[in-house]
Amino acid sequence: DRFGFNCSGGGGWNAQQSNTVPNGFSKSQVLTVTTADASIAATDAYSMFHKVEGFNCADLGFGTASASTVTLSFWVRSSVTGTYGVGFNNNAFNRSYVATYTINAANTWEQKTITLTGDTSGTWTTDNSVGLNISFDLGSGTNYNATAGSWGAGSLSRTSGTVNWIATNGATFYITGVQLEKGST
Repeated sequence: DRFGFNCSGGGGWNAQQSNTVPNGFSKSQVLTVTTADASIAATDAYSMFHKVEGFNCADLGFGTASASTVTLSFWVRSSVTGTYGVGFNNNAFNRSYVATYTINAANTWEQKTITLTGDTSGTWTTDNSVGLNISFDLGSGTNYNATAGSWGAGSLSRTSGTVNWIATNGATFYITGVQLEKGST
């Protein structure tokens, strides 16, 4: 629910529900590259995203001096190892925070946790529109690059050193148990 995909470039993938899961879960989402894009243009964007409704994240206080720390956790498994990017954006896509996580072993479930301080700047919607967009980057162009670990302007979701998962034909990416919590745990 509220998950979507951005596949703007020459590559493509299939997305489906899967029974391949870590202990404690019954389903996961799996993406499989069907058309690789090894020559990603600056404006190409490949990501899986989740839109958090403004009502559901209003208590985070983003855009105010009392913005809360938040923690994203999830389980991930991929056939392509390396460092991946996650972007956190406001509804206007003019405020971004980029974080990274590493998939250490191919085809092995790993739990990841990312904690970030809330944004004290920008405009963050608190109604039934999108209040926070979380984008799992799978190989976007240089227009989406940023330095990890701080809030900035623009629509950003990766660092220059992150994996271009979309470049490998037949690559798989599984995810489940995505959870966003107020606080540092």
